[in-house]
Amino acid sequence: MQWMVRNIAGSVGEALLGLLYPRVCAGCEGPLGGGEQGGEIPVCSTCRDRLERITPPFCERCGEAFDGETVETFRCSNCADRDFHFDYAVAGHRAHTLVRELLHRFKYGKQIHLCECLRALMEPALDDPRLAAIAQRQDGWLLVPVPLHRRRKRERGFNQAAELCRALARRRRWKVAEALRRTRYTAMQARLDRAGRLENLSGAFKLSRNRRILKELEGADILLVDDVLTTGATANECARVLREEGKANKVVVLTVARR
Repeated sequence: MQWMVRNIAGSVGEALLGLLYPRVCAGCEGPLGGGEQGGEIPVCSTCRDRLERITPPFCERCGEAFDGETVETFRCSNCADRDFHFDYAVAGHRAHTLVRELLHRFKYGKQIHLCECLRALMEPALDDPRLAAIAQRQDGWLLVPVPLHRRRKRERGFNQAAELCRALARRRRWKVAEALRRTRYTAMQARLDRAGRLENLSGAFKLSRNRRILKELEGADILLVDDVLTTGATANECARVLREEGKANKVVVLTVARR
């Protein structure tokens, strides 16, 4: 009976909040209709058509979407001649149109309220069957955000990857460990080619000095979280540190989007 009362009270509270503060579309900021209010991704039907979810087939290592048809798993040209330190990467959506706009508003426009929307856009990546066995364990995955240098974090005001980790942890009840620190202020990766990205990141990441976190890393199955994956250079260097120095068992890269 108490459980029923709590649920009724919760439903009434949510209804009242909906009347006082109607939900708006994260894309166009127009009001969401009745049928759209309960959607996991808070966007209207028009904006939903601008989302490009990543579905098979895609590269088995970096998660890059493939527009053709294939019945076999494959590696894309970006991965064919590379050895990654992470096991593989998965992403919820392509970094096109609306998703790109939302990420830009979140990171550079400081619209932190979009974090829950972006977390929802990330969730489809967790349907990958390769993640299932660990996701279903009681302890689940250990979430580790890609770090920002303290100077860039001060400029931006927050670390977008850490915010996404916390949002995902609330949803999935997984632990978050800020296990990495960025020790060198580097040029923006988006402005560099592949060779430049690799050189730019060499030695840029170190493990946390926190002994409790270091103990959690040993033998852990880690989801390395960031907002977007491009060439994989940043994720690869982070994964190298987690595996070689942190002694992690597995590192899988999870992002909202794949460019």
